[in-house]
Amino acid sequence: MTPVNLTLSADDEVVRRARLAASRQGRSLNDLMREHLERLAGMNAGAEIASEFEQLIVIGNGRSGERFQRGDAYDRRRS
Repeated sequence: MTPVNLTLSADDEVVRRARLAASRQGRSLNDLMREHLERLAGMNAGAEIASEFEQLIVIGNGRSGERFQRGDAYDRRRS
């Protein structure tokens, strides 16, 4: 894929805050915009699924291999 330069117009304050947000994530604004465009175009589905999976592992404290009974899932929905 050949990279294409893209020029955007945005409010100075929006760009400033977006750069700060990107910096807090250890990333560049350009990197975040590229990722957003890829997601928008449906080109980053695999990476997005992997990222979601990693987040679920963190939420579950890394537990894996646990088996749940059907009734457990039903009980959880009722509470």
